[in-house]
Amino acid sequence: MASERFTLDPGTRALLHDLGISVARVLRRAQLPAGVFAQGPVTMTVEEYYRFWDAVDAEAADPDLAARIGRTIAVESFNPPIFAALCSANLRTAAERIAAFKPLIGPVHLDVTAGEGGLVIRFRWPGGPPPPRLLVAGEFAFWVALARIGTRLDVYPTRVAMRGAPPPSAELTSYFGTPIREAETDSVTFSAVDASRPFLTEDESMWTFFAPELRRRLSELEASATTADRVRAALHERLPAGESSIDAVAAQLMLSPRTIQRQLQTEGTSYQAVLSDTREKLARRYLADRSLTTSQIAYLLAYDDANSFYRAFRRWTGLTPDTARTRDAGV
Repeated sequence: MASERFTLDPGTRALLHDLGISVARVLRRAQLPAGVFAQGPVTMTVEEYYRFWDAVDAEAADPDLAARIGRTIAVESFNPPIFAALCSANLRTAAERIAAFKPLIGPVHLDVTAGEGGLVIRFRWPGGPPPPRLLVAGEFAFWVALARIGTRLDVYPTRVAMRGAPPPSAELTSYFGTPIREAETDSVTFSAVDASRPFLTEDESMWTFFAPELRRRLSELEASATTADRVRAALHERLPAGESSIDAVAAQLMLSPRTIQRQLQTEGTSYQAVLSDTREKLARRYLADRSLTTSQIAYLLAYDDANSFYRAFRRWTGLTPDTARTRDAGV
């Protein structure tokens, strides 16, 4: 992704209120500023975005929260890109339009395919730690809500699938009309018939009004990304593949290593500094996942062996990974 900052949907505050979830407590859990919503549009890094949704999940303590989110979503809580998509002729067109502007409102890219087998919306998250399960399930619920609001019909997806699917739930199955299945890729599928059902909210003149401003904002977002942002985003993808060299990152960014070093120097940093900072942040998040061993984390961070990871972590924090994990777990 070009930038590592994303705008949190302004309607999220109202959504949490309607769900009976304390915004203040969520922000405190997520270690975010208490007045963050009072400062205009809320922009977050990927890590902050994930922390926010983890905090919502923990605060609600409701395994069926995604279904409640879907039933609570209302038109007035939609931000401009999504409201503009609601002006589309049908769900298929809305999905294609949202896919184009999704980077404005969240750390995920959408791959939209349509054919006789239906409309499939696949989610591509940033490399590194997986997104919170609530965030993924909430995205599914959004698409169901969008289809129902647009058509005024009880539209159900034909398939809902995700990595780390939640345990079977009658409430979630009732909302989606199908269980959430375990899969390698997060995706939601609608039948071709439902994808082409007319949106009663269609308003092409409104879309014509919104589109130029959305394109301008997207261009600004892409142009505003620093070289450090771009290197960091590339590292999120390259590190799990065992690649940490500037040559590997330069190839992905289609720049020369010399150009990257020069631009980073202009920004007051260096490749090694960005690499070290990225590894440290990822290490802290990986350690929070108790299913990962330190050897696996070392592999995910593209270290040659666990000892190299231990030495680096001690240099960053003064602690060993095991000590940090035990302390953070409150053991």
